[in-house]
Amino acid sequence: MARSDLILNLVKAGVEGNTSDARSIAEAIAADERAKKHAGVADRISRVLDAATPSKGSGRNSPAPRVRDGSGGIQRSEPLCSINELYLDATARSACDELIEEQRRADVLRAHGMEPRHRLLLAGPPGNGKTSLAEALAYELALPLFTVRYEAVVTSYLGETAQRLKRLFDFVRTEPCVLFFDEFDAIGKERGDIHETGEIKRVVTTLLLQLDDLPSYCVLVGATNHPELLDRAAWRRFELRLNLDRPTSHQMITYFSDQLKKFDEQPGYTAKRLIEKVMPTSYSEAEAFFLDIKRRYALAQGERELRSVIDSRVKVFASRRYRPDREYMDD
Repeated sequence: MARSDLILNLVKAGVEGNTSDARSIAEAIAADERAKKHAGVADRISRVLDAATPSKGSGRNSPAPRVRDGSGGIQRSEPLCSINELYLDATARSACDELIEEQRRADVLRAHGMEPRHRLLLAGPPGNGKTSLAEALAYELALPLFTVRYEAVVTSYLGETAQRLKRLFDFVRTEPCVLFFDEFDAIGKERGDIHETGEIKRVVTTLLLQLDDLPSYCVLVGATNHPELLDRAAWRRFELRLNLDRPTSHQMITYFSDQLKKFDEQPGYTAKRLIEKVMPTSYSEAEAFFLDIKRRYALAQGERELRSVIDSRVKVFASRRYRPDREYMDD
């Protein structure tokens, strides 16, 4: 059974003829049932809501075929990465821990007339953990990770992108989840940009309305490499804003030390010396380097020493990558 307050509110909305509130409450009930593992009941509620959606006639000027809901614009995955596996600075880790606690203890906050924070913006250069952090939050909250597929949302038909975006959010509201918008600036651009069309302005306006209506049991994570491009109103919608910048030399030494300890053979390098040879600029580059070592070491099947494998990978890595002038952030 759904909670009694949801049922009472649903009855009230029905008696008053408020179909918008009735739909929102029904979506909340469906989400509550899914959280209790009552998928059958939740699916039946969703089907009733879909059947009750008014259909529009299809004329010669109709845009692309419409899907029943917004699920086509979402890639669902089960998170596998915990937050303890990430290398976050103290500020980011503390903010994430607070968000996780508020979501886990949402009932306590609601008893005091408050909702947990549920909109998080991650900014910073690529390769430093924005996607991994979204997955880790889903893992810690035991929720599915919904990643937005822009190719299924953004179209060239006038007005269709905004409509698809609305259907996507309608679908998301039926289930507690972590909704991840990678490259959030793709649809959250500044509306005051004179180079943008009226279409992107309509999309951003729709996005803002949907962000306001998103219930707190849906955690939205936006990631961007270009926060300066975001619409100012979209920026303000995020209750938490974190910057995941390039790792400092100290952070990278910690990462390399931890990776070297995972081998059952002496590597012949200290973490600091190996970093000086490789000079990675992001965690993703460092991760790729160690994955390369692990592959070659496994395929060697004991016929090569770990030091020899690392030496060869250092040469390969150095020949493939581009080194910008500034490799690390200042400590």
